[in-house]
Amino acid sequence: MSPVKTIKTFRDLLAFLTVIPVGGKEDFVFTSAENMYLFPLIGSFIGLIAGAYYISSNFILQFLLNGLNNFITLPVTFLARFTSAAMTIAFLLVITGLQHFDGLIDLGNALGYRNEHDRKMAAHAWTVNYSGAIFAIIIEFIAFFSLFMLTPAFNNPLIILTVLITAEVAAKLAMVTLVWIGKPTYKGLGSIFLKKAKKKLNIIAYVISSIIVFTLFTLTHNPVYGLLGVGVVFANIPIVYIMEKAAEKIFGGVTGDVIGATNEISRAITFVLLIGVLIII
Repeated sequence: MSPVKTIKTFRDLLAFLTVIPVGGKEDFVFTSAENMYLFPLIGSFIGLIAGAYYISSNFILQFLLNGLNNFITLPVTFLARFTSAAMTIAFLLVITGLQHFDGLIDLGNALGYRNEHDRKMAAHAWTVNYSGAIFAIIIEFIAFFSLFMLTPAFNNPLIILTVLITAEVAAKLAMVTLVWIGKPTYKGLGSIFLKKAKKKLNIIAYVISSIIVFTLFTLTHNPVYGLLGVGVVFANIPIVYIMEKAAEKIFGGVTGDVIGATNEISRAITFVLLIGVLIII
């Protein structure tokens, strides 16, 4: 791959997966589909930005709350952790343009109907029904609460970055895996990825994910934790198979909404699993 094509590829991937204004051209969707095996690499970048956001917001909140604590007694550490965790989850939703969150809601909307036609109509509707709202709130609350519970283990900024990068890498690898094993349903964004993704190259996504996560956990702890970190990422694979089966039952195949929802669910599950790695062990 030439330097010019490499730059274009990463620019298009960023344009698709984030709202960062990198000037992606009209074919960025097709470029992203063809190079989906690089999703975990972009995920690591998103996690890095989210980690920097958490660190800076927590620092500012600690400073402001300590100032207020001179006038009224406040649980400064608790409030800073709680608010920073909530702000970081919101940041992740916003920086991805809410497209994965929208998929989560649409999948939840479909769960409220019995036949496939109504489910597809609900997924395409602009409204949000009760099942869509509840489903999305539950998943994002799990992500938020797990991140909040993880923060006592954040003894240094590198651990914060490790946790958030791992979660985003796992989420993007889950999307790659779903496209790899799934079959398309009606025409749409999801079908483009299922048809255009170079599935033979998807194994590269697993290699990239393993190298990134193993390196980070080895730097923050030791090689044993490095292996545990990789295990957390790969532990999402059974969840992906469940999502694929659910997508087939609900929509008759994998859709763009299901791919996006898988990102959000995988992130939440990764946070939960990391509680065991960083706190229980």
